[in-house]
Amino acid sequence: MHIEQIYTGCLAQGAYYIESHGEVAIVDPLREIQAYLDLAKQRGAKIKYIFETHFHADFVSGHVTLAEKTGAEIVYGPTAECGFECTVAEDGQRFALGELAIETLHTPGHTMESTSWLLRTAVDKPYALFSGDSLFLGDVGRPDLAQKAVDMTQEDLAGLLFDSTREKIMPLPDDVIVYPGHGAGSACGKNMSSETVGSIGVEKATNYALRADMTRDEFITEVTDGLLPPPKYFPMNVQMNKQGYESYEEVLKRGAHGWAPADFERIADDSGAIVLDVRAEHAFAKGHVPRSIFIGLEGNFAPWTGQLIADVKQPLLLVCKADQLEEAITRLSRVGFDNILGYLEGGMAAWIAKGKEVDTINRISSEDLAKLHGTQDGVRLFDVRTASEHKSERVQGSINEPLDLLSNNTEAFPRDGVFYLHCMRGYRSAIAQSILKSRGIHNGIDVIGGWETLQKTSIDVTEYVCPSTF
Repeated sequence: MHIEQIYTGCLAQGAYYIESHGEVAIVDPLREIQAYLDLAKQRGAKIKYIFETHFHADFVSGHVTLAEKTGAEIVYGPTAECGFECTVAEDGQRFALGELAIETLHTPGHTMESTSWLLRTAVDKPYALFSGDSLFLGDVGRPDLAQKAVDMTQEDLAGLLFDSTREKIMPLPDDVIVYPGHGAGSACGKNMSSETVGSIGVEKATNYALRADMTRDEFITEVTDGLLPPPKYFPMNVQMNKQGYESYEEVLKRGAHGWAPADFERIADDSGAIVLDVRAEHAFAKGHVPRSIFIGLEGNFAPWTGQLIADVKQPLLLVCKADQLEEAITRLSRVGFDNILGYLEGGMAAWIAKGKEVDTINRISSEDLAKLHGTQDGVRLFDVRTASEHKSERVQGSINEPLDLLSNNTEAFPRDGVFYLHCMRGYRSAIAQSILKSRGIHNGIDVIGGWETLQKTSIDVTEYVCPSTF
């Protein structure tokens, strides 16, 4: 038996390679499938099954392409309806893999088709649970992502998830390994551990949602409390996973087309494409294509693109360094942004060499802002961190306008005079500045280093309050 977790940090997502006697099962593969093909080839094994825990909302899976390349059988749990050839397993159904068996545990609640896959050894001992988004380490999946066709409230789904955890998961032996679908940083849960491998016993002892004395009503209340709205691109990713999608290779080929500055500008104007600049924030601040949007590869690039641009069919043109191109296209395709029309060949150096207009972001150090804050009345400072971050610790008098809501709240920012923006370190505030400038609001000044540097100055700040006490 050989098991590998293939973890992708930018999505906080775990895919899994399971092998026994030359037969392989892949659980929840990412869209770019070469890593799974290479691993199977290296080990002299053949991919037999592709198990999906549910129709993912936060990324596009590689199930369709992997099946086309290998002839492997795609397997979903009960109630799944696919727009491609797949096996819809029955609850309790087993699939032979070498000397092992993989058992279907239907665990609805996160979604209706959500299924955990239980790996059993040759002697029929439960060994590992590939729990998808039904059970995380420290949490369970959010119950508000069911498609509109499912006539159930989030409370109804939370109730189903309570039943699933109590009837299917908690009765498993304590030593069963838990391989979850996500870790900390994913939007599919709210309290996930940074660990990526656990056990049933530890989860029963530490996971708030698996308390032995918890009632169904308490579970529903606690699991639904504090849920932020899901990212806007989630429903479109679900549909791609249900109906199929263009191959990653085709998306990469189209996106890797370089355009000279004049053609780049023409295509942007003619197609309505968003110019997406993925360089570091300091490079964007120094000079960028006017009205371009900054979302840097160095941060949570794909989730922020999905949240802020939302429409995965939106045409995109990229500004990046040469060694960033493939990574940018790959990470965009993972969340369904396939309509990448190409990139600016030669980057900003080529743009500037052709005499094209260049925009910049005004910036200020935390020390200089602290001096202004102490000597001038009415310094307008906007904090684009989340509401919970701002509530826990902040500059006195700062105004909270979270980045994930900013696209619909630009009227909150003044059109006259200057104002200042900050986040934790500078990544999110640079994104915010780019959005505001694309809407014609150019009087913002970015605080270099954000909260991490502001709190070290003389500026008046609140003391830290633990978010759990709010």
